[in-house]
Amino acid sequence: MGSAVALPGRGDIMHHFTGCKREPQQGMSDHHNHCEQGHHSRRSGNKRRLLLTLLLAAGYMIAEIVGGLITNSLALLADAGHMFSDVAALGLGLFAVWIAERPPNAKRTYGYYRTEILAALANGSALIAVSIYIFIEAYRRLIRPPAVEGDLMMAIAIGGLGVNLLGLWILSAGREENLNVRGAWLHVLTDALGSIGAIAAGVLIWAFGWNWADPVASALIGVLVVYSAWRLVLEAVSVLMESAPRGIDVDEVFQAMSEMPGVLGVHDLHIWTITSGMDSLSAHVVFDDQPSPMRLLGELRTMLHDRFGIDHMTIQMEPEDFEERPTAF
Repeated sequence: MGSAVALPGRGDIMHHFTGCKREPQQGMSDHHNHCEQGHHSRRSGNKRRLLLTLLLAAGYMIAEIVGGLITNSLALLADAGHMFSDVAALGLGLFAVWIAERPPNAKRTYGYYRTEILAALANGSALIAVSIYIFIEAYRRLIRPPAVEGDLMMAIAIGGLGVNLLGLWILSAGREENLNVRGAWLHVLTDALGSIGAIAAGVLIWAFGWNWADPVASALIGVLVVYSAWRLVLEAVSVLMESAPRGIDVDEVFQAMSEMPGVLGVHDLHIWTITSGMDSLSAHVVFDDQPSPMRLLGELRTMLHDRFGIDHMTIQMEPEDFEERPTAF
């Protein structure tokens, strides 16, 4: 799991460590097994959440499509459109979780973890596309508001809200630790907002005959959807561009490594995210003779884990007189 290897003729030490939180007195092999079990357990839980929410969304999507056609309600059809994007998003999320479980190989040394980020990007983009269609249709209906059956529209929307709230509850446990699940959760959240908008529009149409409330509610829902989806897209692109992880200050990491006793310099420091919850670091560290480079290596690893929560790291240890070949970076 963790290793230090002397490179013949180079005089430097390369350290690579991959893992998650390790309890005191826990051996490296035990730590490795604990990490693998932890990752597998989280993925299995996310898979169950996505599947259950998918079944709920697909069932009620059909009900909303039928209800929207019967009542001539754009808000209901817009909500059904969101629900359809939910079904697609949840299906894509399930596929991504399944692919991400495939082990690394000689061609894809990190495995397939990034498929979850690609799924999150696709989900965010789909939400924006659906919103654009809703804006266009809402404008058309605002010019000439059609007759809408407000009471039936309201009843169907209330049922949809119940399904969406249940879906939010199911997905809430995994949304903070996984960008893919958070993308699916955002889809369901926008559907819940759509149901609330449809209920409000149904009340206004039923009580006052304000048919224009239907397209107005749809447009307001679209604004909220675009806002949430845009943030998801930006975060997914940030991971794909290998930007510094959210919540980690690279300058602070550099300072903390540089201030370690025995460290003379730090260069080529890179910090990025492989997938949700898996941050990585690589760096070159110039050291003096005291303490030993092996001991310093262990102290660096412990500090980076304890202070910054980074566990997947590769550190190249270099003596002061080491001359590195220039690179193109």
